[in-house]
Amino acid sequence: MNKKELILSLTEGFVLSYRDPLGNDILMDAPIKRITQTARFRKLDRIKQNGPTFLVYPGAVHTRLCHSLGVYYTGRQILLAVLENSSPNFTIKGMRSFLIACLLHDIGHFPYAHSLKELSIREHEELAGDIIREDKELNKAIVAAGAEINDVIAIIDDKQKATGEIELYRHILSGALDPDKLDYLNRDAFFCGVPYGNQNNGFVISKLHIVNNRIAIERGAYQCIEHILFSKYLMYKNIYWHNDVRSATCMIKKALLSAIRDNILSVNDLYFIDDYDFDRIPEIYSSYAPLSLITDVRNSMLLSRVWEKEWIFDDIIKAEASDIYTRFETEDRIYKALLAYYPNLKPYQVIIDIPEPISFEADVNILNKDGSVEKFQEVTKLFTKDVEKQFASSLRYVAIYAPNFVSRKIVKEIIDGRKY
Repeated sequence: MNKKELILSLTEGFVLSYRDPLGNDILMDAPIKRITQTARFRKLDRIKQNGPTFLVYPGAVHTRLCHSLGVYYTGRQILLAVLENSSPNFTIKGMRSFLIACLLHDIGHFPYAHSLKELSIREHEELAGDIIREDKELNKAIVAAGAEINDVIAIIDDKQKATGEIELYRHILSGALDPDKLDYLNRDAFFCGVPYGNQNNGFVISKLHIVNNRIAIERGAYQCIEHILFSKYLMYKNIYWHNDVRSATCMIKKALLSAIRDNILSVNDLYFIDDYDFDRIPEIYSSYAPLSLITDVRNSMLLSRVWEKEWIFDDIIKAEASDIYTRFETEDRIYKALLAYYPNLKPYQVIIDIPEPISFEADVNILNKDGSVEKFQEVTKLFTKDVEKQFASSLRYVAIYAPNFVSRKIVKEIIDGRKY
């Protein structure tokens, strides 16, 4: 199929729209819009994109539905750009499957899913595959939109087998210049009211090509990758891993892990729920005290950071508490040491927070004017491997959270003197 026909398939009939707060008209044809009206997709409007971040940045109440529409919009712009700039082996059905995968990439998300990765939970991409296969309304709408069910799933879930065109779409959706990242950096920055994440997505997308079945960006625009990586760093430092956001997150995590350990909840109870279901958990299991941490977060009664140390310099707590199960034991020992000073302290109010690893690597090809290709790492002077490690390590702090009446000095004495 020639390029003109492929471009026409991405534009003809795309007359229905959603107005995006970021200033975009998100255009769709009728079959694709029907997918956004299914019950499963609408449920994403009941899950906040940034979890408890709104406690610090009140505007951050945007939802995964809003983000998913933005990923679809960005994905369609990428398809149009690479068709204009190069000659990829696309098909209409493949492109339709990719656009729908963009829409549905987060459909398997549940509240605080990212915070529970240390458990043996199923990835949200895998859960998305189950929903797409099993939900009859959604399944019917996808087929009616001209997509292939198995291809949509394979683009979203990298555990599924994919080759050729479908593998390329997966690379586009989950790479360093993916529509997911391009959308969430701008969207999260907008709703938080900060400048850190802002990208010139239109310029970035206009410089994209397909070379050797992979995304490549023109050499003259490779600084955009540096900008994206630095924006990611600033967003983690100021938004995603803000002290109060980490406090709220570790409180939620402690409540859930305690309930799962004590057989009050199972991991399966968390799959497929939304924020409203999640907020009811403390009421349903009101006799289980650790779940009151969820209510405390909802009421902005956050624990304070009473001790911290950079990940790379800590060899005490990190060694004892890197595993979630030994972490419980270490928390309990610290709690018992503090109990001599604070008899009203509750055991679930001492929490060790260890952020997950984060990467600033960028597996992106740089397209030179002569048609040759280089790796981003071979071109950048800023994001070398050593600098990437420094960026990542500078963000990670091992921390202890407790009520604000607990003295930092006493906690330091207990940790440094190994009095627990």
